[in-house]
Amino acid sequence: MKASPEAQLRLLELADLDAELGRIEHRRRGLPEHGELARLDARDIELSDSIAALTAQISDLRREQNKAEADVEQVRSRIDRDRQRLDSGKVSSPRELENLQSEVASLQRRQSDLEEVVLDVMERFETGQSGLEQATAERAQLGAELASVAAARDAALAELAEQSSKAADRRIEVTATLPADLLDLYDKLRTQHGGVGAAALRHRSCQGCNLTMNTVDLNAIRAAPDDEVLRCEECRRILVRTADSGL
Repeated sequence: MKASPEAQLRLLELADLDAELGRIEHRRRGLPEHGELARLDARDIELSDSIAALTAQISDLRREQNKAEADVEQVRSRIDRDRQRLDSGKVSSPRELENLQSEVASLQRRQSDLEEVVLDVMERFETGQSGLEQATAERAQLGAELASVAAARDAALAELAEQSSKAADRRIEVTATLPADLLDLYDKLRTQHGGVGAAALRHRSCQGCNLTMNTVDLNAIRAAPDDEVLRCEECRRILVRTADSGL
């Protein structure tokens, strides 16, 4: 393949632009804000699930507390009713009086047990309520962190997009000056060799694979016409001769 030395040198500028575009894309994918947002999003989901579970638990505990307190009130009412009978003096039968006194004692024990249940439910309710408040507060703080990190990510992405746009515009300008067959070869090799389709020959070394040319290869390069498109014998990229090739 033939191409003017000037066109071949422009391949190096094109390669630099493609390398820059690759670096920009690498930075875009590797922004630390991406990982931080993923971490914060995961924690937000955990907190959301926790808040939902605690809300349901507190609702259940509230119903349980209401029932326990109603049971206590029911037993207390029965105790009051029995005591009123005892105090009224209307119970004259010793056996009935003994049974009534025994029932009051039994109801008092039942009341005590139920009050313990109420206290236990209230403690669990307070623990759940405290956990809900903490989770809600943390999620609110997390929302502020998410907004801040997202803003930093968007700013970084905007800056990288501007850099990428400038490099892409310059790439269009450069490719417009290149012969179609040379550009096709370059793009094919770029795909095959990790984004690098052309490399400079500097100080007798290919800058694509860092191979130092032997005497036979250097002599072949020296003998080649200036418009001959050369290929590195090692990496097969387009090898572009420069002023400091060492020929």
